[in-house]
Amino acid sequence: MNHAPEDSGLAQRLAHRAMAVCLGVMALAVFVNVVLRYGFGSGIAASEELSRLLFVWMVFIGAAASYPRGEHMAFTSLVAALAGRPRALLAATLAIRALVLLACALLAWGAWQQVQVGWSSRSVVLGYPTALLPLPALLCALAIGAMALAEIVRRTPLDLGHAHEVE
Repeated sequence: MNHAPEDSGLAQRLAHRAMAVCLGVMALAVFVNVVLRYGFGSGIAASEELSRLLFVWMVFIGAAASYPRGEHMAFTSLVAALAGRPRALLAATLAIRALVLLACALLAWGAWQQVQVGWSSRSVVLGYPTALLPLPALLCALAIGAMALAEIVRRTPLDLGHAHEVE
């Protein structure tokens, strides 16, 4: 299921653009900070905090954008072994997606607890609510969970795009 970027929907394009903006701002902030520190003996304290926040958002945006394309790590040997047995493959597919839903529920629950705690505290330098750090984990878990649930309801066949690779 390796799709070219031009095959992607609007959500994929927006996710890729958001990740590019995060990466660009991070690179610029770190570059400017390095130049200021080594060239002029001073730096921007907010650079590290901003980079950390953007990195967390970039990772979780990327995780959510990767799920529908089958780009997460997968152990396809079970799927390959069940290729000739449709009922067993369907059962394995449902079990895999149920495990994905469980993992999403656990991640969402933990992230939600951290978001609640974070609304009452502020970051040291920039002063943003620290809830913005676990928030992308919560949103990612909800997005992947919704996609996995939709795949279960639709009984979407498991196609990881790894037919030629057995891991």
